[in-house]
Amino acid sequence: MKKKLLSITPAMTFILLFSVVSLLSDMTHEGAASIRGAYLSLLGASAATIGFVSGLGELAGYSLRLLFGHFADKTKRYWLITIIGYVIDVLAVPALALAGEHGWVFASGLIVIERIGKAIKKPAKSTLMSFAATQEGVGKSFAIQELVDQFGAFLGPVMLYLVLLFKTDGSLVQRYSFALALLIIPAIATIAMLFVTKRKFPNPEQFEPEPKQLIPFRLNRKFILYLAGISLFAFGFIDYSLILMHVSRTHTALSAGLSEAGSFVNSGTLPLLYAGAMLVDAASAMVFGLLYDKKGVRALMISTALSAPFALLIFGGTSNLALLVGIAMWGIGMGAQESILKAAVANIVPKASRATGYGIFECVFGVFWFLGSWLLGALYDFSIPAMIAVSVGAQLLALPLYYLSSKSA
Repeated sequence: MKKKLLSITPAMTFILLFSVVSLLSDMTHEGAASIRGAYLSLLGASAATIGFVSGLGELAGYSLRLLFGHFADKTKRYWLITIIGYVIDVLAVPALALAGEHGWVFASGLIVIERIGKAIKKPAKSTLMSFAATQEGVGKSFAIQELVDQFGAFLGPVMLYLVLLFKTDGSLVQRYSFALALLIIPAIATIAMLFVTKRKFPNPEQFEPEPKQLIPFRLNRKFILYLAGISLFAFGFIDYSLILMHVSRTHTALSAGLSEAGSFVNSGTLPLLYAGAMLVDAASAMVFGLLYDKKGVRALMISTALSAPFALLIFGGTSNLALLVGIAMWGIGMGAQESILKAAVANIVPKASRATGYGIFECVFGVFWFLGSWLLGALYDFSIPAMIAVSVGAQLLALPLYYLSSKSA
């Protein structure tokens, strides 16, 4: 009897289906993210406000994961919690179209609500994924999910680019609002695909065998050092909303005159820059996810070293090349963040407490992302060189902590 040339295990099927859910979800919120900073600026928000709102959204979106992670472990209702979070997350995005002229306060509120939806779903979702990932290789599994969903992160901005390209009537705010409203399509598709996946795999926790001995969760030295490292990484990693606002001010003709880079960077092509970053994100997630299964946390050290100087090129450079290379380096950092960071937690935290572990990890990450976003946004208005120094320095300081974590038992 001949063996099948291609055999996909149930665990891998689950990973792929969940990856499609993430693809559709990323089409929705990453499509919006490609113009969100410029949109908030057009609605009247300052650079400090954009930095604050981005950071506050991340703070709410990450800190609440501690609560919902613990709740998921206590109730074991991973699917229900995931679905509720997804519904809030994806439906808040097209609602941005309702902000109207000068409606930056309303839009900012929706951004925070979207992040709260993510807070509800993320620990439970990551835990569901980890059950299957432990059978297929955690680095590879989370990398596959990131690779697939980043195609959504690419398609979303491209979709908005095409809408802005062909819709030329009305003000820029009206054109952006129309583009955001169309994101209701992938939002509804996300929810539908989520129910399809749940119907096929109602109990994914069965993928991972129960441990022979129940190991209580504790904050050991390895996890503490890892948390310290990712905290510095989060603190220094600049949110794309601030990058987008900077590019819209310095590289486009939104207000007066074309800059040197204005020949190919303008209000209509801004989503393509983000789409390009998402392609780099996808590729780097796959490369470093596979590397993680061989090298462990050292893979994160390599990716961080490669991406850390992105602020120097984006905010310190003036040429087209500096901008493009800087955004590509930013994409490398995002790819590692979305694949390796989650894979490491699955290896450190035992099955019974994994949602709690993810909640602690993402809460700490979010607090420092908020503090960093707020400070870096304020520094942008005060001193761009100081902002660059803080961003690059914080990320590089994470490297020795990653190394120490990898050497701890």
